[in-house]
Amino acid sequence: MDLQLKLDHLGIAVKNLDEAISVYLGLGLSCSQLETIPEQKVRTATLRIGDTNLELLEPMEANSPVGKFLAARGGGIHHLAFQVESIEEKLFELKNSGIRLIDKTPRIGLGGSKVAFIHPQSTFNTLIELVERCSQV
Repeated sequence: MDLQLKLDHLGIAVKNLDEAISVYLGLGLSCSQLETIPEQKVRTATLRIGDTNLELLEPMEANSPVGKFLAARGGGIHHLAFQVESIEEKLFELKNSGIRLIDKTPRIGLGGSKVAFIHPQSTFNTLIELVERCSQV
């Protein structure tokens, strides 16, 4: 089954969420959502840009995935996120095609969405997140 993908957001790792938000506000974007996701140890800010979003990610702990990313690489693009209609079907399709998954089953993400990550070794060192929104936009 071929399920259509849509760019949902670009995840950008930042050391200081408030400073990063002010830079993007200065560029003319507006912050539409602030959220803390304790399970992923991250604070987020969502900024709309055209048909997609920027998702700024500030680690709550140094040993969180985003904290480790910042320590190793500094700030910058952390992941690409693609919106899917059915995350379970897409994960099944990817697993059957030999793609290495970080998440074999979805977990809860920003705004109550279902999310799962594909291992960067399968995607040319790019972390990819799959997102199924509660209500498709």
